[in-house]
Amino acid sequence: MKSVLTDLPVWHPPSGRGPGLVLIQEIFGLDDYLRSVAADLASAGYVVAIPELFWRTAPGWSSTHDEAGVAASMEVSAKFDPALGLSDVLETVAHLRSSPEVTGGVGVLGFCLGGSLAFAAAAAGDPDVAVSFYGSTVAGQIADLARVRCPIQFHFGGRDPYIPRADVAVVEAAVAGHPGAEIHVQEEAGHAFHNNVAPMFHHPEAAARAWDLTTEFLRRTLPA
Repeated sequence: MKSVLTDLPVWHPPSGRGPGLVLIQEIFGLDDYLRSVAADLASAGYVVAIPELFWRTAPGWSSTHDEAGVAASMEVSAKFDPALGLSDVLETVAHLRSSPEVTGGVGVLGFCLGGSLAFAAAAAGDPDVAVSFYGSTVAGQIADLARVRCPIQFHFGGRDPYIPRADVAVVEAAVAGHPGAEIHVQEEAGHAFHNNVAPMFHHPEAAARAWDLTTEFLRRTLPA
């Protein structure tokens, strides 16, 4: 029976073993950008799996990173069931935990749609660490931060047209009162600023700063 684990793509570190990371996609699907992030994390010592969130409705989905690609991806994501997507993420976490090549815990890291799901997984499940990049539903669900028991890091752009700065401020206030949580805002950046194959979104300087913060956070909370 087909599931999110069917043909699950996995990247391995040079040693073949390490902590696990579930990398959670944007609406663009499993594209060159996400593959490059997985390769970077694997080279840093992690076993990285990317669950295909749209396997039920648009299997194999991958789009371009221009206005037409955004529009097409929005149509695909409109059919996406967040509850089923969350179950897929948690199933992938459990799968990595049971994998013999995974040692030292399993975390979640997501961008955009994946950023929302990384936070939801931290609240509903038991990952060892979570990193959430510009998740649009985070502010509206920030009460769930009280359920998060693992270290969690949030990233936002201060000029994100999809996530008002006032919403980011709501997350900042909640994080300030939650031990183990941290938030970083690249004030000059917009949405999806880390996506280096999307010229309409990418902000190289903000991306580099945020990624340095991410890798330092992972070294501290889920060392490879």
